[in-house]
Amino acid sequence: MTITDPAQAREALMEFLHQNAPVTIITGAGISTDSGIPDYRDSDGEWKRTPPVQHQDYMRSEAVRKRYWARSLFGWPVLYHAQPNSAHYAITQLQQQGLINHIITQNVDGLHQKAGAKNVINLHGYANDMVCMSCRQVTPRLEMHERSLKINPDFAVLEATAAPDGDADLETDFDQFTVADCLSCGGILKPDVVYFGDNVPKTRVEEAQNVLKNSNALLAIGTSLMVFSGYRFARQAHQYNQPIALLTLGKTRADNLANIKLNCSIKDVLL
Repeated sequence: MTITDPAQAREALMEFLHQNAPVTIITGAGISTDSGIPDYRDSDGEWKRTPPVQHQDYMRSEAVRKRYWARSLFGWPVLYHAQPNSAHYAITQLQQQGLINHIITQNVDGLHQKAGAKNVINLHGYANDMVCMSCRQVTPRLEMHERSLKINPDFAVLEATAAPDGDADLETDFDQFTVADCLSCGGILKPDVVYFGDNVPKTRVEEAQNVLKNSNALLAIGTSLMVFSGYRFARQAHQYNQPIALLTLGKTRADNLANIKLNCSIKDVLL
């Protein structure tokens, strides 16, 4: 069943939650766009822009890292300063009411936690942390950001438009950009997130799978589930005969698995 009227969708969602509580939620980029964070895909689930950096390209190529960090000077502050919107707070309230238990988020912005939510699994990591790929030390990304600005003054004065996940639309000569390395061992620093082409840590996947296994239903919000790391949970819920509800505008990979599709603006349904 597909519902496009926000008022009817709101009523159907509350009925779904009350009938199946506690429900596990999986969220995607669509829930954070009202916080000023751009998303990747259009209503057909297709890329709006060039796909993000691949893990192996980032690790192998210094040129890729230079381009990534030069652009992140302008894109990442948008992510860092973003604040939760009404949908994040609505989910926290539903959780406090006992209708929702765990939140599996594909986002790396930490906005569920900023909104006071508990039991959040950051499936793809957290973009405001850095990890050294050699010594594995985790440090605040703000430190690297400030170092990058200091050692690249010619880039710091440029202007660019923010893009998804801390990227930005900037095309220039990146050869002269200096990438800050690990202060402890000189290794390659990388945001503590799962890049495309990399795998979600096994323990994190298993934690999310166990959460869903002990749940009564799955609700996906603001995600097309086109990436397998998220789609796997819709497939798991379907295999367990758990009801599935989707709240997002446009096509998703799990449309044929869902019991109910709320094809509406998130903010119009999660008041």
